[in-house]
Amino acid sequence: MTIFGVGLHVLIALFFAVHVIRSGQQLYWLMILFMFPLLGSVVYFIAIYLPDSKLHHGARQAVAVAARAMDPGRELREAREAYDFTPTAQNQMRLAAAQLAAGAAAEAAATYEACLQGPFAGDLEIRFGAARASLAADNAAAAVTHLQTIRASDAGFRGEQVTLLLAQALAAAGRASEAGAEFDHALARYNSFATQAEYAIWAAGQGDAAKARQLYAELQRTMDRWNRHTRDMNQELIRRLQAAMAALPR
Repeated sequence: MTIFGVGLHVLIALFFAVHVIRSGQQLYWLMILFMFPLLGSVVYFIAIYLPDSKLHHGARQAVAVAARAMDPGRELREAREAYDFTPTAQNQMRLAAAQLAAGAAAEAAATYEACLQGPFAGDLEIRFGAARASLAADNAAAAVTHLQTIRASDAGFRGEQVTLLLAQALAAAGRASEAGAEFDHALARYNSFATQAEYAIWAAGQGDAAKARQLYAELQRTMDRWNRHTRDMNQELIRRLQAAMAALPR
């Protein structure tokens, strides 16, 4: 098949040649593509283009999700085996993250605390993990301490996530006025769907029906514009939001 006298395989080779230049690949690929346009294009697609493409990344993510669904305990097992075999700080951090993802919050909190001993005491990513695990393990006071330490060390670190988690930790610790101030701060500065939803859930739990319904109306307008994929990604948060709204008095 030819297009205006140029073979389709040559056009494909030209497409990949542009990719070579734009992506900074070795220039010998140009010689391969133009000396052997059909075979060279096939080799380039498999060796270079596909691994860098969004399709490949999406496929890998889909495979990872499927693997977790089929064997949900695999990552925790492998992380524990890796740490038992080589008890490095990196493997300990991996184990803590796997424990938290598996719902073993108390174990994760203890592992994160162990990670914070020694040379990684100032690692904010580890401390953020410790805060998440502590809150999930119903130790709100420890979560508040970790989050305030993070903010004092670097106010810009994971700004929205730290603010939102701190609001939730303060609420769980029974410090309602401080929690409300943090939610207000998160809403004023970030105003994301997650922030609005978590604020609405908290407000509904506090019996502040007016605030909860105001936020829910804004959230509903946002959700009305979503496609199915976005809705599926936020399904758990939407479920919690709707349950909180349903509990409000009519």
